[in-house]
Amino acid sequence: MRVGHGSAELPVPDGTPMGGYIDRPGPSTGLADPLSVSAVTWSDGGSRFALAIADVICVNEDLAGRARRAAGCELWLAASHTHAGPETGCVPGGGPTPEPWLDRITEAVRTAVRRAIDAERPCEGMAYRGELHGVGADRSRPGAPAVVPLDLIAVRDGGLAGVLVVLPVHPTVLPAANRLVSADLVGAVRASLRRRLGEDVWVAVATGAAGDISTRHTRRGQDAAELRRLGELVADRCAELLAGQGTPLWRAAPTGISGAGPTGISGAGSTSISGAGPTGISCAVPTGISWATRRLTLEPAATTADEAALLAGYERAAASGDPVATRLARSRLEGLRARTAPPVPTGVDVNVARLGGLALAGLPGEPFLAVAERVADRPGEPTVVLGYVNGYPGYLPTAAAYRRAEYEVLASQVAPGSAELIAETARTLLEEL
Repeated sequence: MRVGHGSAELPVPDGTPMGGYIDRPGPSTGLADPLSVSAVTWSDGGSRFALAIADVICVNEDLAGRARRAAGCELWLAASHTHAGPETGCVPGGGPTPEPWLDRITEAVRTAVRRAIDAERPCEGMAYRGELHGVGADRSRPGAPAVVPLDLIAVRDGGLAGVLVVLPVHPTVLPAANRLVSADLVGAVRASLRRRLGEDVWVAVATGAAGDISTRHTRRGQDAAELRRLGELVADRCAELLAGQGTPLWRAAPTGISGAGPTGISGAGSTSISGAGPTGISCAVPTGISWATRRLTLEPAATTADEAALLAGYERAAASGDPVATRLARSRLEGLRARTAPPVPTGVDVNVARLGGLALAGLPGEPFLAVAERVADRPGEPTVVLGYVNGYPGYLPTAAAYRRAEYEVLASQVAPGSAELIAETARTLLEEL
């Protein structure tokens, strides 16, 4: 297998509308840390797969499609989901990507992928999973355990060449009042790992299924110092995983094969499959690359929530002086107001890929962590799950979560059971590959 990494800056001029918070006091006024697009490419000699991660709030389907065409190979475009970057059309159910970002992000993806392809070289890979403590927790339930899974893919060409980290935590350390552009937690993790691993080792950080996970109940502040602290916690855990203090999920040797498989088409209820078939290697895992996409139509959500009642609840919480209760009550009210009307069915793409012996699932929008765990729970078949990939249907809560009047449920555009349908589709596609 040949693997490469490339990146491209994503400049954000002062005065740019920022995404992520309804009550942002104004456009951007400066730069805290630079935004970028990171790309990792895998090639088996006949097929090539690329994962690009952009430091933006969301990726809509129009942007994902244009970026794939620009890349010239199979591409998943994922958003880091930073809430301190430009507004890219992040509305529940998805929408058009505003200019100039449709063009600018596409061009940055093209550049990053091309640089990754140029840097490809024979590599072996190992994926690890371990628990991460003290960084993320269920943001709607104070007191929930602050433990989330952390996935790490290490790429080696003799020594350590690079790492891809999948972190299922909302990058929302900086507050709504912040007007400085930043990659937030994702950028802090990248910086901490680069300091630890050295400039010769590339680092890419993707956001996992973080729909219900954030730093709300773990952070000690909302500033650059807290970003550094949390970034170091993640970097420390990554170093432990690299040292063997975790569960190895997968190993691939630097052996490639040739020949691309059949290509289908995508559409409602259809499947598109491409890539080379698997073959055995010395470490008894396949080395080929393959991928599949299936289009689903999700039924719209119905809500019986009463805005007046939620407003009254917020006012009571604010009068009590309890900051946690006030924040939760306000988020429920904002969730209801964030929904589009009238509700309509939502189309989404579910994506899976096999890279040698490693299975990847790229889920659209903001799936809850339990959704990803359902996909990853495949004995004998290690699976790493990313969120925010190739489309933005909004929040994808579990069916059980709809019994609670929380922000994510109130803001969701899709009916109960939609997340489970996505999870089962991803599992089915992986089995078919």
